Amino acid sequence: MTPHDLPEDLRLATRSPAQAAQDAIGRGGMDQIRICGGRPLRGEIRISGAKNAALPLMAASLLTDETLTLTGVPHLADITTLANLLAQHGVGFSMNGEGAVSDGREIALTAAIIDNTTAPYDLVRKMRASALVLGPLVARCGEARVSLPGGCAIGTRPLDLHIKGLQQLGAEVGLDNGYIEARAPKGLTGAEIAFPFVSVGATENLMMAACLAKGETRLVNAAREPEVADLAKCLIAMGADISGTGTDTIVVRGADRLHGAHHHIVADRIETGTYAMAVGVAGGNVELVGASLELIGVVADTLRAAGLELEATDRGFRVACEPGQLTGIDVMTEPYPGFPTDLQAQMMALVSVANGASMITETIFENRFMHVPELARMGANINLHGASAMIRGVPQLTGAPVMATDLRASVSLVLAGLAASGETTVGRVYHLDRGYERLEEKLSACGAEVERIKAAR
Repeated sequence: MTPHDLPEDLRLATRSPAQAAQDAIGRGGMDQIRICGGRPLRGEIRISGAKNAALPLMAASLLTDETLTLTGVPHLADITTLANLLAQHGVGFSMNGEGAVSDGREIALTAAIIDNTTAPYDLVRKMRASALVLGPLVARCGEARVSLPGGCAIGTRPLDLHIKGLQQLGAEVGLDNGYIEARAPKGLTGAEIAFPFVSVGATENLMMAACLAKGETRLVNAAREPEVADLAKCLIAMGADISGTGTDTIVVRGADRLHGAHHHIVADRIETGTYAMAVGVAGGNVELVGASLELIGVVADTLRAAGLELEATDRGFRVACEPGQLTGIDVMTEPYPGFPTDLQAQMMALVSVANGASMITETIFENRFMHVPELARMGANINLHGASAMIRGVPQLTGAPVMATDLRASVSLVLAGLAASGETTVGRVYHLDRGYERLEEKLSACGAEVERIKAAR
């Protein structure tokens, strides 16, 4: 299958990466989001399937010649990007559902024949998660040629651990003209791989590769994120023998082959935390349907400490906050089960309008305070000290034109707009469309004045 054979909304046009991502969901790369703040949120928001779970799950389709069916797939530009990459490897697709907020989509992926083991730069550069095809391709085909991904606004995220792990599994790996070239013509062999630091991507890539390796593989200091556990759950349904997920040591006993399966994607804990924080900054009372307090763990504890009320319901949980109720709090990002780096920018928007001072320390990625100057344009009082930000809450933010620099920074500006007086316009929302499914529709349904301003065609 080629990208042109994909269902229409999983097909990218041949344009720039940012524009192509927008075309995938029918939106222009220069769209803006306009927010008029001061409206409390009331109602319910259905949480989508997790993007960070869906991407490795799609890559797992390369491990079998049978069909892997995923349900609850979010309608996002990153999903489209990986679909296009998988299509050029030969993966066939069929799809049910139009990405409705209530249900998500069902996508069936069939890699009956992998006729191309090269992941080219023009596709990989659009999304770092594209590197997740490396392990499955080497494991099943005995070879892979995967472009190194391009740069990232929130700092370098090298693939060294992926490469070293494959070498420990017996692959010959080298770099040539910007490509990782890996060969294991006699197959991979189980090994003990101890990560020097926690890496979600390396854990996922090597866990998938180990499923078809000979013997036992132990991944020590492995990532414990729910998305890793969700991938393991799917791989087990495909016939893999995996234990230890949710701990720092994952054991994989290799199989000769995997088979097809059906799997429902776990709810998106980052989207869950984002909308809970939206209620905090705007005020109101919203039920987050399809999520759970257990899914967000330390985030729920942090939000309660900041003054939000969270209560479990039969369909998810309810979050409420009254004006003047927010209190400053100190937060440090850490690997799971600590506070996630992907909610750091949103948390900064929240405490910008809290009573008192807060300190946010970023320990995962460098350059992840690029939203600070934009929040400051809206009146936030933030001072940076290396990897920490001191935020002194202000009574009111002021609407302003601002520019998104990355995915999570973009949504933090939307949250700030909900708390601001006047009008806020957020540019470069193609960042937003990579990770949030129909955000403006979900917020508008709860009473926010949020709309997408289409770019002129």
